[in-house]
Amino acid sequence: MFKQTLKWPFFDEKHRELEALEGFARDGLGDLIRREHAGDDVYALCPQLVSALGAGGWLGYGASLDGRLDSRSLCLARDILARQSGLAEFAFAMQGLGSAAITLFGSGSQRQSWLPGVIAGERIAAFALSEEGAGSNPAEMTTSARRVAGGWVIDGEKTWISNAGLAHQYVVFARTREAAGSQGLSCFVVEADAPGFCVADRIDVIAPHPLGALRFEDCRVPEHALIGQEGEGFKIAMSVLDVFRSSVGASAVGMARRALDHALLRVSARQISGASLASYQMTQDKLADMATAIDAAALLVYRAAWVKDVIGGRSSREAAMAKLFATEEAQRVIDKAVQLFGGLGVVAGNPAERLYREIRALRIYEGTSEIQKLIIAGQLLRTQA
Repeated sequence: MFKQTLKWPFFDEKHRELEALEGFARDGLGDLIRREHAGDDVYALCPQLVSALGAGGWLGYGASLDGRLDSRSLCLARDILARQSGLAEFAFAMQGLGSAAITLFGSGSQRQSWLPGVIAGERIAAFALSEEGAGSNPAEMTTSARRVAGGWVIDGEKTWISNAGLAHQYVVFARTREAAGSQGLSCFVVEADAPGFCVADRIDVIAPHPLGALRFEDCRVPEHALIGQEGEGFKIAMSVLDVFRSSVGASAVGMARRALDHALLRVSARQISGASLASYQMTQDKLADMATAIDAAALLVYRAAWVKDVIGGRSSREAAMAKLFATEEAQRVIDKAVQLFGGLGVVAGNPAERLYREIRALRIYEGTSEIQKLIIAGQLLRTQA
């Protein structure tokens, strides 16, 4: 099914070359993925996955020294990796999300300073936007940064931060002006060894991955840690999310493909009263719905990525539609896979059970489904004004 996707007119030849990532994920990451499925410590596995992806040359699709990101390549990579492993896809995606502000808005010297290690898989990156009281609305952010001689001092807390405790560098958003709402936000890179910075807590979630809370207490960073111009933080954050929201949809598509793969194997092998489960019409009804939902979601995802790459500019509406539809439909596809597995579908470690836990967070992070609906409706209303 994925090979057919690559034939769609959204893609150029360079995108079709990404098919090789499927083999790399299966063979080059195979041992690490088996350890993931066996329940090994994610804090130990993630750095190894990042290192392997960097050594294979794949992290260059999520970060770039030339200041550009190809949204279609990013989405394809996440789609492919999510079909193999939730943790491998996470490791790839967070390298991109955690460095995208530098790629898109950093100066040449900032990109040269902070991106080569990320691309090589030698440095882990993180994106620190969310706060306890400002998860869905960055305009309510309270983390602050004040200018001092030679740099800035940051105070505040962040939470729900992926790669907390593993990252060598964090892209951090803080309020630098007493302007209302989003107008006074700025963007900084904070090194993990910066004085006054610490990981305050680890957060355990149903599909384990490195997640935690950060604390900044008189955290001093140099002048060149500021990305873009002071006051551009909200624009930078929204531009990053424009790219990565579509790719969250791609991750959901990859997980849904994995669910369908396992479901097809299950219903073909399972015998009931001398006939395969696949021969029953109610089974075929579920399989048809699953396949249709996956293709519809993939079309929205790759439409959004194409709009970003080819038409350019902001693509908030298309990205929000892609993330909303793909994540919600992937949840339904995976639920059907659990149902087709029967009792085995809720046994810990079963592929359908693992996917059921993995998919849930995608409807929340980088903007909940409800936030995506507000974005879509807002765009519609603005066009009618």
